[in-house]
Order: sequence, then structure tokens, then C-alpha cells
Amino acid sequence: MEIDLSLLHSKTKEEIDITNTYTIPKEYYESTIVEKAENIKVTGKVYMAASTDAADEEEDYIKAKIEGDIILTDSISLEPISYPISIDFDDILEQNCKKDENTLDIFQFLWENIVLEIPLQFTKVKDLSKFHGDGWKLVSEDELTTRNNPFSDLLKDFEEE
Repeated sequence: MEIDLSLLHSKTKEEIDITNTYTIPKEYYESTIVEKAENIKVTGKVYMAASTDAADEEEDYIKAKIEGDIILTDSISLEPISYPISIDFDDILEQNCKKDENTLDIFQFLWENIVLEIPLQFTKVKDLSKFHGDGWKLVSEDELTTRNNPFSDLLKDFEEE
């Protein structure tokens, strides 16, 4: 979804309100652990202010709060789980703003900021005992470090020094 910034660039408006609830299209996250990115509430505006590089030029800035729940695939159980996000953004708008076209691709902007908040692996599983099979079982990090480690005696020697 492209937001028209021509009124902002022609100085007809001082700011453009981007407050809305958005659903990010699946093509943005189809190769990730994200299952759904719906009802993403954005409260904010796009405005122009003096450039940090050249005082006689203006740049597009965006100030926005992005909130919502992203549905992720649990890294262990593979079940869908809700992951809340809350992002405050106040910066120069460069990448997603096509100045010569006077538009902002809001989905691209939202996705680039949301993807930074999503963990690579996420789980809500507490009981790992039901994840086992023929010759394997899932163990926690704590259980892994306390099991028979051939270097545990050597590690104790280092800790004593």
C-alpha cells in the first residue's frame, strides 16, 4: 500500500497522518517463522524537517508507534503462538520513500521494522519431556551442561584457580 506524499512535498500539508490498522501481505514473510501479521496498529505521521546534512534542504521524517501481535511458529512444538510487538520509530524516512514518485510503501516500511523485533527462534514450551523418539530426546540447555561432560573435571580445576 502506497501512501501519497505529494501534499507534503508541495508544502500543502505540514504532515501526513499514517494512523491506521494494517495487515501485512503474506509475500513479505512467507519464508520466515511468521504465520500472520494482521491488525498491526500504527499511530504516527510523516513530516518534513531540516536535513542533518544540508541546512537548506528538507528530508522526510516519520514518527510512529507500531503495535500488534504477530503469529509465529513455535520453534519446538511448531504450533502457532502470539508474539507481541511494540516499536517506537522516529527517524529519517529514506529507504521506503520514492521521492521522485512522492510515495511511501507502508508495508515495506512496517515489515522492515517488525522483522528486526522478531527472534530467530521462539518457544513457549516448558516441558520438554514429551518431545522424544526412538533414540533421541530434546534436552534443555541446563540438562545439556550438567550431563556427563568429559571436560567437567578440567572445568572445575579452572574455576578453583
